[in-house]
Amino acid sequence: MGNTFGKLFTITTFGESHGGGVGVVIDGCPAGLPLEASDIQRDLDRRRPGQSSISTARKEDDRAEILSGVYEGRTLGTPIAVLVRNTDARPGAYDEIRETFRPSHADFTYEAKFGLRNPEGGGRSSARETIGRVAGGAVAKKLLFLQTRVEICSYVERIHDIALPEDYAEFPSLADIEASPVRCPVPAVAKAMVARIEQIRAEGDSVGGVIRTRIRGVPAGLGEPVFDRLNADLGKAMLSIPAVKGFETGLGFGASLLKGSEHNDAFYAENGRVRTRTNRSAGIQGGISNGEEIYFRTAFKPTATIFQPQETVTRDRKPYSLVSKGRHDPCVVPRAVPIVEAMSALVIVDHWLRQLAQRSAFPSV
Repeated sequence: MGNTFGKLFTITTFGESHGGGVGVVIDGCPAGLPLEASDIQRDLDRRRPGQSSISTARKEDDRAEILSGVYEGRTLGTPIAVLVRNTDARPGAYDEIRETFRPSHADFTYEAKFGLRNPEGGGRSSARETIGRVAGGAVAKKLLFLQTRVEICSYVERIHDIALPEDYAEFPSLADIEASPVRCPVPAVAKAMVARIEQIRAEGDSVGGVIRTRIRGVPAGLGEPVFDRLNADLGKAMLSIPAVKGFETGLGFGASLLKGSEHNDAFYAENGRVRTRTNRSAGIQGGISNGEEIYFRTAFKPTATIFQPQETVTRDRKPYSLVSKGRHDPCVVPRAVPIVEAMSALVIVDHWLRQLAQRSAFPSV
């Protein structure tokens, strides 16, 4: 029930971390979109494990196989199934936790909900599930760009207590973001972030951080009153990503410190288009896009798996001291960048299709 996202453009993800594979079924993609496996592979390569010294040592090629919905390089309008096979699964590494609950993981809560769980890498609760999201998001991004020229840019703004300058206002290129394994577009800051992650890893610990996302080219009018506001759906999308603990659009909590005269975005007309002189609303007003740039921050907690003794209990409620084993990221934030982009694209493309379906034939503006 909770494995499907979207209303008109939907994804349903499937698979477990150490099972046969993971993937996605994409439904609602219009017919005729040029699509090859390489379109999906580019973003999967950005998400895959084993990319650098600051990520997990698990080695997966994460090769995308399109099983249905595409013929001679174009979508058919029917469900698109994408499969990525697991090739470096090591379920034996999780034997110790079959009878224990790892602190801050979903081990206990999954068992409380379903009465049983897959302990191998967390099963369905593993971040490996996000492969399906990234594959679906790659299709959404291509559709959006070809039809509307929408551009989505996500990059690492903070790792632990190391952050970009507050006045950083660039819309960085993909090359600038990908130049560092930490995916921060400012080289000096990126270098410090990498050093901090390496230091924390050597201590057997972990850290979190913040990803900033900027979306430009979104037409005015996207968003559904009242429960499917564009900012509400973006918030749900980000908070559904493993390890996400916070979402802030526009000035976020900072807006509570301002007066209305300080926060309001004044309108003006430019070449027949309604614009705002400032953008404190982050391109969304009343839950509907106003045509300005959309921007938000997504906060990630430290990776729950650390290589230090932690107190826990067994399934029969006995105390236990657990030292985690296996292959895990000391910081998930750099590899989460394409996931955040994917979920952003899925929200925008879904609302774009919904707007096409219901826009009045007699517009007043």
